[in-house]
Amino acid sequence: MTKFTINTEEKQLIDNALGGSKTALEHLLKLHYNYIYNVALRFVLNPNDAEDLTQEAIIKVITKLSQFNHQSDFKTWIYRIVFNHFLNSNRKKMETVVHDFTEYGQALDGIGFEELTDYEQKELKEKIEDAKIGCMTGMLLCLNREQRLVYILGEIFEVDSKVGAEILSISSDNFRQQLTRARKDLYSFMNNKCGLVNTENPCRCPKKTKGFIKAGWVNENDLQFNNYFAKRVSEIAIEKANQCDQLIDERYASLFKDHPYYDKDKSSELIKKITTDQELKNIFDL
Repeated sequence: MTKFTINTEEKQLIDNALGGSKTALEHLLKLHYNYIYNVALRFVLNPNDAEDLTQEAIIKVITKLSQFNHQSDFKTWIYRIVFNHFLNSNRKKMETVVHDFTEYGQALDGIGFEELTDYEQKELKEKIEDAKIGCMTGMLLCLNREQRLVYILGEIFEVDSKVGAEILSISSDNFRQQLTRARKDLYSFMNNKCGLVNTENPCRCPKKTKGFIKAGWVNENDLQFNNYFAKRVSEIAIEKANQCDQLIDERYASLFKDHPYYDKDKSSELIKKITTDQELKNIFDL
């Protein structure tokens, strides 16, 4: 169960950052950048858009940092600002392409099958994984924004429903209801379409990979989803958050948790942006 609390290190970093310490501000950002980015990537699919969304949200956090009173839970305070920004930000590129499960299913059906030899499967192993991750992440875009964010937090990262509800400013019942609906919608789609969930379905990642490459879904010279990681999501989300709300089928959820947890910390880059923005410099007296 994910439970957010403030610790002495974070409190000191906040105080020092507000006192003008660039080092403290950079270290504070490092504590949260990757988590926010990993949620953003699953929220908007495109890595560049995810980086932009992450940086926009973090800048919004640091402009409000002086309002944190040390009385409330720090991570909950941060993520309320961050994920509220996600929900209210302008729609990103892939959100204008993927609209619902029906259209997404039709697009997948339009990608032809091509059998791979054993040798080709070994040679294309990384591209097949990139295709699988990209395809599954695309499924999340079929959910509306709030439902998608609830699913990413509650199912993939296993944030407790009470914490998730507080972050999103909704009731715990509402959080659980949206999570249940998202689970059912995703499972229904995957059970009818995806061979990873239902072996009776013909769709297989290896058979679709060459088609994904031809269609531009996979860039074989610049893999989007199978780089820059050392861990899996399952290593970050350790405990199951909503024990009373059992999954229809545990297998499909574990597929999302097996996706990479990306290490693309750009906090140093963000600090440079902050130190060249006069308004932000004035806030922190840098």
